[in-house]
Amino acid sequence: MDDSVEDWVGLRGAAMTAGPADPPLLLDVGCRFRHRLESPVAVVLQVEPRPDGPHSVIEESWDTSGAPTRTYRDLYGNLCRRMVIPAGESTIDYHATVEASAGIDPADVEARQLRVDELPAETLVHTLPSRLCPSDELATTAWRTFGDVDGGWERVQTICDWVHDCVIFETGCSTPQTTATMVLLQRRGVCRDFAHLAVSLCRALNIPARYVVGYLPDIDVVPLDAPMDFCAWFEAYLGDRWWTFDPRNNQRRRGRVVIGRGRDAVDVAMITSYGAAPLLEMTVWADRAAARTAAP
Repeated sequence: MDDSVEDWVGLRGAAMTAGPADPPLLLDVGCRFRHRLESPVAVVLQVEPRPDGPHSVIEESWDTSGAPTRTYRDLYGNLCRRMVIPAGESTIDYHATVEASAGIDPADVEARQLRVDELPAETLVHTLPSRLCPSDELATTAWRTFGDVDGGWERVQTICDWVHDCVIFETGCSTPQTTATMVLLQRRGVCRDFAHLAVSLCRALNIPARYVVGYLPDIDVVPLDAPMDFCAWFEAYLGDRWWTFDPRNNQRRRGRVVIGRGRDAVDVAMITSYGAAPLLEMTVWADRAAARTAAP
């Protein structure tokens, strides 16, 4: 095993490893959207934790300014909620108390990359290009940069290291239409863009990779000097399971609450609107439950 991989697991993981007796984390997560619309607009909201995530929802509540909602599961098993935002000023509030594992993201540096003919059929869709992850455009770059790295965990982590080091985090420098190719060229982006680039490079190397969005509390880390937002990372299929990787933060973390998984951010948008629905304000929170005494 490469020394750099050993160092990564030892130095980044040891300080945050949970013991077997550690109680689960109780988290308070949620969001608030404010709109002022000239006419009603139909939307799909995707902000609720996935029922099959590494966590369980203890209690939750919605306030949609009186607008009725209905839920469904999308193609990827994500929990979505349909509603019509009324004309005028309105607020959508979602609150949830969630129980999550106290351990950091699992890791296995021995996990190997499977040959394409060995991959489970359901993972194959995540080896293909998608709208914001045009892995076919990045194939030459991927093979030139990472083709000589041992397949498996080391290759995926090397991709994460490279994206983390080469892309500068900068709010407002990209849009929902920014593709991974654009990120590679401009070398700037937000967590969505970090994840899109890493996903594209993995897929170009025949590693199934899927985009993930969720809540990520600042536990055992120095909080960023910026308002909290939804967080994006990705999962790569190695060995016989999906593993979490986070090129933006590039460290194993506690308390991830998965909202949605898909090919890219188009599949897991927090709000998909069927008409103009600009936000007046958005607030996101993810804290230890005891850390918050009032809604933000």
